[in-house]
Amino acid sequence: MNIRDLEYLVALSEHLHFRKAAEACFVSQPTLSAQIRKLEDELGVSLLERTSRRVLFTDAGLKLVDQAQKVLLEVKILSELASQQGDSMAGPLHVGFIPTVGPYLLPKVIPLLKDAFPQLELFLHEAQTHQLVEQLETGKLDCIILAAVKETEAFMELPLYNEPMVLAVPEQHDWAKKPELSMLALNGETLLMLGDGHCLRDQAMGFCFAAGANEDGSFKATSLETLRNMVAAGSGITLLPKLATPKEAIRDGVSYIKLNEPEPTRLITLAYRPGSPLRSRYEKIAQSINTHMVTLLEA
Repeated sequence: MNIRDLEYLVALSEHLHFRKAAEACFVSQPTLSAQIRKLEDELGVSLLERTSRRVLFTDAGLKLVDQAQKVLLEVKILSELASQQGDSMAGPLHVGFIPTVGPYLLPKVIPLLKDAFPQLELFLHEAQTHQLVEQLETGKLDCIILAAVKETEAFMELPLYNEPMVLAVPEQHDWAKKPELSMLALNGETLLMLGDGHCLRDQAMGFCFAAGANEDGSFKATSLETLRNMVAAGSGITLLPKLATPKEAIRDGVSYIKLNEPEPTRLITLAYRPGSPLRSRYEKIAQSINTHMVTLLEA
């Protein structure tokens, strides 16, 4: 048994498909199948049920997958410890980010990070919060950038910046020409929201409900761009994070209005596993992003 065999097994448990698991491991399907069979022969137990068209794990197989994930995480930590012997800002770094942050933050900070840390190899992965949390726990990601939520409390979190939320209304709306608006003005209004799984949905709903606003239950958007286009079409109003809005107060049929009393904001953080030997690496990255974004958001 070797580490690579465990990687094959875990990949198969994730994809439940031999070809897809093989592609994820960058090997041929026969190679992966043969190694799984070899692992079974070595252990003397059946890890899979081969009488079905689907990939089904036996109880022994599920237990081994669980243990293999823990072993692979420990191997990753050992690799991180070894990397500290050289330049701490060199080598690969797998960073996860949520869809309501990545498209708007990354263009602003990736050039900055590449310039500041040229030997750092950044690999970027987009997914929803619950997926990022799971991938961070299992060691597939080194750190994640997302809005601080309850699910991230088990990790170490470095604050990056506080991002205001802005009210987006159709250009023809009665509020369209207002530069600012109190949250209390939303009392009794109905707002368009993102669908389930987006942490921004829960955060925006929290502010809206506190102000007396309701959600439009007939529609749930899959992305911020869908929300923006629905507003432009005159189908409703919504809250958008400031980085997702243009500099112009009115653009492409949408008017963006600053909110106050109180101003709705979300805290964007960089989260990593407690005890990670790469803490200083994450702190340097967070400091660089924080310095840049605080200046940008105050401009």
